[in-house]
Amino acid sequence: MAQRHAAHNSPMEKTWTNQKKLLRNFLKCGMAGWCLEILFTSAESIITHDWRMMGRTSLLMFPIYGLGALLGPIGKRIDRWLDEGLWDVLPLRDLILRHGMIDMVLIFCAEYLFGSWMRQIGICPWDYSGLPTNVNGLIRLDFAPLWFGTGLLFEGITGRGLIKKERKSKEKAASGL
Repeated sequence: MAQRHAAHNSPMEKTWTNQKKLLRNFLKCGMAGWCLEILFTSAESIITHDWRMMGRTSLLMFPIYGLGALLGPIGKRIDRWLDEGLWDVLPLRDLILRHGMIDMVLIFCAEYLFGSWMRQIGICPWDYSGLPTNVNGLIRLDFAPLWFGTGLLFEGITGRGLIKKERKSKEKAASGL
């Protein structure tokens, strides 16, 4: 029986479990991103008085949104690097601000890099050229608050969210540790 338990905790088993969790989170973020884009583009149609409120996205966006599954783990590593073990004592509002900013910057970088690559091969599904605050037609700086919130949403739906951290901190404090 002890051998069965030891085999369950083998490095190979942990790697496989982590890969399955990352795949599930990739799928969650891909779907959530698609839904958000459809909602956002539907709402944009109100501005143009198109009352059909047709939303749109591209199949190519799924893997890009899916990469949102990496935001939580990257944020956690940055927390450890910046705080050197003090992560649990930072106020939640500071962590939310930090993670929102980190997520926003990472999303802008991904959007720019993937947009550049897809434009080079002729398949980029967006072009912000001519719009205010665009950078080379690939990103819009006025989307910063949207990406801030989207990043936090992705962290939350993948179970890497900051609310989970707050609950653990409260439980730790309640137990006197």
